[in-house]
Amino acid sequence: MEKSKVYFTSVITDENVVNIFKKLGVELKGNVAVKVHSGEKGNQNYLKPKFLKPIIDFVNGTVVECNTAYDGERDTTEKHKKLMEEHEWSKYFNVDIMDSVEEIELPIPNGLVLKKNYVGKNIENYDSMLVLSHFKGHPMGGYGGALKQLSIGVASSHGKRYIHCCGNDGTYEDMFNQNQEKFLESMADAASSVVNYFKNNIVYINIMCNMSVDCDCCSVAEDPCIKDIGILASLDPVAIDQACIDLVKSSNDPGRDYLLERINSRKGTHTIDSASKLGIGTKEYELINID
Repeated sequence: MEKSKVYFTSVITDENVVNIFKKLGVELKGNVAVKVHSGEKGNQNYLKPKFLKPIIDFVNGTVVECNTAYDGERDTTEKHKKLMEEHEWSKYFNVDIMDSVEEIELPIPNGLVLKKNYVGKNIENYDSMLVLSHFKGHPMGGYGGALKQLSIGVASSHGKRYIHCCGNDGTYEDMFNQNQEKFLESMADAASSVVNYFKNNIVYINIMCNMSVDCDCCSVAEDPCIKDIGILASLDPVAIDQACIDLVKSSNDPGRDYLLERINSRKGTHTIDSASKLGIGTKEYELINID
């Protein structure tokens, strides 16, 4: 497989998010779903809607999310919509909670663990997707980036539990008592189903700022532990996540080891390895600096 192109800028501005998208030389056609993380109530690190407004306006997209599988302010459509208003997503954009009514199954015939994935039915309303990911640590997955956005992020509330339980309809408690490698492989499987659904009509942007060891799903998250690194864009979700990991490793910031400990202790890069094995991208990439 050829090396994938990953564009990079160390200058984090809303204008540069648009600029780096343009470097990809593609157009997202038809109805564009823009997958963001709405941010759990109380979280201080999530990417704010005002910062993302230029790129979402540029692609004329609809902000999409799905409900969570854990207690909080996003586990029902009613609460999630209210939080989207409080966090000002609804102020700037049309917002669609994709599993607000129903879910559909996406097949994964060659899945490592899962043979199907459950996503919000409203995914059927879109022709293409822009995946805007806040790269940071994660309490369970080790890190959160493009692959997590594709998998847990696009899954319905039921689908999130199904992924966490490695292909079983387990209880809330079961989600936290699974084989770690099987869970990460399940995330890669789910991500592959969304990539295959949109085929070539999908773009990935990872923003490496406000990097805590915790995810934006945490209502009480640790503060960022490493200085901001930059913005990356690619047509390959495996390559863009691998590039982010490598940029963390090459950082000389004192907080680097703390973030890497979170990633490594959860075997986080196994998700990247598994997604590569599934053929939805390659770990071999060319990093193109646009500064």
